[in-house]
Amino acid sequence: MRLRSGATDVLPDVILSNARVVLGDEVVGGTVVIRDGVIADISAGGTASASTDLNGDYLIPGLVELHTDHLETHYSPRPGVRWDSIAALQAHDAQIVSSGITTVFDCVRLGSDEDGGFERGEMRAIVHALVRAGIENRLRAEHFVHLRCEVSSHDVLEHFEDFETDGQVRLVSLMDHAPGQRQFQTLDQYELYYKTKRGLSDAAFRAFVEKRQAASAQYSDPHRRAIAEHCRERGITIASHDDATLAHVDEAKAFGVRLAEFPTSEAAAKASHESGISVLMGAPNVVRGKSHSGNVAARTLAEMGVLDVLSSDYVPFSLVHAPFVFADAGVMPLPEAICLVTSTPAKTVGFEDRGAIAPGRRADLVRVHHEEGVPVVRSVWREGQRVS
Repeated sequence: MRLRSGATDVLPDVILSNARVVLGDEVVGGTVVIRDGVIADISAGGTASASTDLNGDYLIPGLVELHTDHLETHYSPRPGVRWDSIAALQAHDAQIVSSGITTVFDCVRLGSDEDGGFERGEMRAIVHALVRAGIENRLRAEHFVHLRCEVSSHDVLEHFEDFETDGQVRLVSLMDHAPGQRQFQTLDQYELYYKTKRGLSDAAFRAFVEKRQAASAQYSDPHRRAIAEHCRERGITIASHDDATLAHVDEAKAFGVRLAEFPTSEAAAKASHESGISVLMGAPNVVRGKSHSGNVAARTLAEMGVLDVLSSDYVPFSLVHAPFVFADAGVMPLPEAICLVTSTPAKTVGFEDRGAIAPGRRADLVRVHHEEGVPVVRSVWREGQRVS
């Protein structure tokens, strides 16, 4: 989104006053001055010259979302249905921004499988549409691309070739959803996901499982190595996915992984965090109080001190909701909880210009009303301009 029409434009200061400003380690009552798209000053107290009186609402940094599958649901709202790409992007962007997210990494899935994977070229077309939407000034959040690579898929490298030189790609996750390991360490949840949902007979389900396990044994290791090597050469942040064991963490460290997405055990999360790898869990896990897959709860990892990043995953609004759930429950102070969705994800992908309310940082800001229960996002600014 082209938020300023030219370098010579002189924009009036935006002064946000009477706010509960959430800094990195405290909440202060005060005023924030925005000048030319960046934060120019933070001061205690109010001012008579305010552009906007926040009436005591919280002012937090714009949220940084590293993993959302939500674009896919707009592009393919029903099995076999494909929506207009630009319309899907605009609907996705509107929901993202209204949830307080100003920087988003849109997940696109690479590698076909029996679970409704996309054909080669579909995700490439979506990203072309994303670039076009940006050029045409259609989007309000800043969008980047997160490639979710199903390394056990026979054609994931072919799909990956479509993005080998794409500058929009800033994050790549290495996934293997074969049963018997990682997310599906037991077959109980896998059976619910696939046998029950598909109405498979016992024999058909056994054949399905055996096929997935054989593909994982054949493809996962060479595909994971090839993609990780390419990402290291291009300086793209690498994420592991559903690490369950210490061996998985050792493998991640060897590949230069900086983000551990959804570790499924306390041991894997602790080892990742202690190795300097940011541990990401789902904000829906926080809001619901448990994992939808029956794995470790995000709150447990927070109480252990090994949770670094939250992601909205499949519910965009959960990203602003979850920090207040943690704060209200006394799991951690609000500033620390807000860092899970702002400064730490920004640093994990190498963004030092956003994620905190501090002089010189981008004026990506969110006004949130919260007394109890579900917070309300009242206003969103990106680079100092109101976008919601």
